[in-house]
Amino acid sequence: MMTKNEMPVKRIALREWFILSCLLLVLTASLAFTDALNRIDLVFYDHMMQLNSADVRNDILIVAIDDVSLNELGKWPWPRQRHAELLKKINAAAPLAVGLDILFDEEEAPNPDGSPGGDQALAEAIAQGKHVVLPLVSESAGHGLDASLPIPQLAKVAGLGHIHIELDADGVARSVFLREGIRGQWWPHFALALKDSAQQIVPGTEKYLPGERPPTLLRDSNAKSDAWQRDYQMHIPFSGGNGHFQTVPYVSVLRGEVPASFLKNKYILVGPTAVGMADSFPTPVSGNDGLVSGVEINANILASLLDQRSIRFLPPLQVIAYNLLVLMMALAAYHLLSPRKALITTGVLFVGAIAGSFLMMRFAGWWLPTSPVLCALIIAYPIWSWRRLEAAIQYLGEEFTLLEQEPHLLPEFVDEDDNPTPTFTDTLENSINAMRLAANRVRDLRQFVSDSLASLPDATLVTTTDGNVLLSNQVARAYFAGLGIPTVNDALVPYLFAQMSPPQASEQTQTNSFSWWDILDLAHTTSMKQGIEVRDPRQQDVLIKSAPCYNADKILVGWIVSIINITAIRAAERSRDETLHFISHDMRAPQASILALLEMQKDPDTALPTAEFMSRIEKASRITLGLADNFVQLARAESQDYRFEEVDFQNVLIDATEEMWSLARSKQIRIKTVIPDDEFPVRIDRSLVTRVLTNLISNAVKYSPRDTTITCELSIERDLADAVIICSIIDQGYGIPRAEQNKLFQRFQRFKTSDQPKNDGVGLGMVFVKAVMDRHHAKIDFVSAPNEGSTFNLRFPAARV
Repeated sequence: MMTKNEMPVKRIALREWFILSCLLLVLTASLAFTDALNRIDLVFYDHMMQLNSADVRNDILIVAIDDVSLNELGKWPWPRQRHAELLKKINAAAPLAVGLDILFDEEEAPNPDGSPGGDQALAEAIAQGKHVVLPLVSESAGHGLDASLPIPQLAKVAGLGHIHIELDADGVARSVFLREGIRGQWWPHFALALKDSAQQIVPGTEKYLPGERPPTLLRDSNAKSDAWQRDYQMHIPFSGGNGHFQTVPYVSVLRGEVPASFLKNKYILVGPTAVGMADSFPTPVSGNDGLVSGVEINANILASLLDQRSIRFLPPLQVIAYNLLVLMMALAAYHLLSPRKALITTGVLFVGAIAGSFLMMRFAGWWLPTSPVLCALIIAYPIWSWRRLEAAIQYLGEEFTLLEQEPHLLPEFVDEDDNPTPTFTDTLENSINAMRLAANRVRDLRQFVSDSLASLPDATLVTTTDGNVLLSNQVARAYFAGLGIPTVNDALVPYLFAQMSPPQASEQTQTNSFSWWDILDLAHTTSMKQGIEVRDPRQQDVLIKSAPCYNADKILVGWIVSIINITAIRAAERSRDETLHFISHDMRAPQASILALLEMQKDPDTALPTAEFMSRIEKASRITLGLADNFVQLARAESQDYRFEEVDFQNVLIDATEEMWSLARSKQIRIKTVIPDDEFPVRIDRSLVTRVLTNLISNAVKYSPRDTTITCELSIERDLADAVIICSIIDQGYGIPRAEQNKLFQRFQRFKTSDQPKNDGVGLGMVFVKAVMDRHHAKIDFVSAPNEGSTFNLRFPAARV
């Protein structure tokens, strides 16, 4: 319900979040669709490619025309006769296929003696090998590109494949076209030709040919075009950089230093790797090496074709969807989470986007560009923080203005030294000062309310209008914890009081059936201010009061409920009533008897003999003295003045039995003590515990027939941690009726069986015994049956030696 002082909550933050989200989503989608951040994506691509290395294939071998071979065999070019000799040695080892990555587009000069030149020898070696592939390239023919083939003598006996490497805009080699051609004639790539030759596949009939193809219409319409055409662009999944594949020097193979078994069943690529000679290119896996030779790039292409691996680029729509999904997760975090958690989420999503792209490349062979969403994440959090802060400052400024118009409930103390009047202020400083003042007021008011609630001596609850507890003081929490309700806040008041007994009869309960919801009902405000008296599960008497709370507009906003423990008050009232009854009856009766005897003695006709008169006066006086003594002893037992000392309990028991010896002897009752040969250390108030023992032995003498035995035993029970001293007093008396046993430790209770002689007593002796035992944290229990005697067991914790 909105009051006149309240304003509708402005969803400034939500509006700012929605606008920012739309702008960032449009920006991310545009960047992903236009590939505007391609250079950044290529950097990520190269680093992921370096992490995406594969195990080296043992069936690929590079015969390198390296610096060692040049030093041994002389400067380049070498005679083709030498290449023929190398090829013959390789052919003799039965390789799978041989690729000579050397251009032979010009004829070699014939020998001076007219014998066949090197071209003839090389052609014969190629024909002998059967699975030999030579390279071709495209060259400018003045009117466009044309194919530069090996000389006809070699071209007709060897397989042909182009060795072109596609360079991206940044000059890095990342892809090749597996088929290139002109005027309807197509040549496979050099590595593909090697694979097809070894597997005896006719070029153009391959079952697995990866790569992206140009539009079908363009490819078919230009099938006989004079333009150089390319098909099946494959992004190379580089297995490794320089030195990744097995390599042997050209000169070592030529001299026969490499065993034939090492060359057998291998794809052998012969090509230059020497510095300054090889056609080298920067690649994603170049790293600090700078360039990778063409022959090693061809080895990587061949390995990927044999493993049927390639890198495919995801379609634009899927790239856009992935980038937008990650961004929307970040935007949702900005709206739902705290700034710190939102920042952590942004970092996690940033790393997760990169990790997802890497996993796609590693396990699925798909390249997923993520630079659009990464750039969006970099700028999203700062912009969102700025806009949210701007919205917060705007909203708080409006609220501070309203707050200044409210009356100040507590006095404010301002230290001029700590808060000097500034000469110049800006908007931010004004907002900070207003925030500081408002926060101080709220803290002061909260502290005032908390201290007021905590200082209340009674259990107090502050609830909502529907009975949910908002605040509670420590007294209330401790009280309900004792009732088995550990959580008070947020609980319903009727639930907290459900275990209480119904309230005592009152005008309200007499007219209506009582419900615990009544304490939160305005109709019962008058009666609840006076309170209702109930008894809790611990048998404590409590008084429950409630009062409504109103806001400035006189609208009910909650309730204050108080629980006042009046157990001590009610116990004092019961004790007062018992004491008045005792004074009016038990103490008054002997005194009245003495006065009556004195009146009788004044009249000679009613006067008693002197001996009998003195005996009756003595008996009444002793009864009065005994009553007063019992009251004094009970008062001391219930007081705080105990004098604890460490004693041997057998000495206390002996003192008590000796004190009761004469009383027992008067009834010919024997007192027998059974004390083992041991020590019984206890920490007690000796005089009070001695009085406990004499009370119990005196009761045993009073309530036992003549010529019986009272046994006093001592024993000790030990466990791993503690020991307990047990004193048992066993009589052969009349016993206690079972129906009366639960009243044994109540005030002014006296018991008598039908065949038991009358004994004078007040009924405070066992109350005294129970009070002393409780103060010693000891326990007392008994077993009794009519005409079978009674056994009282006193259990004291043993003193630690």
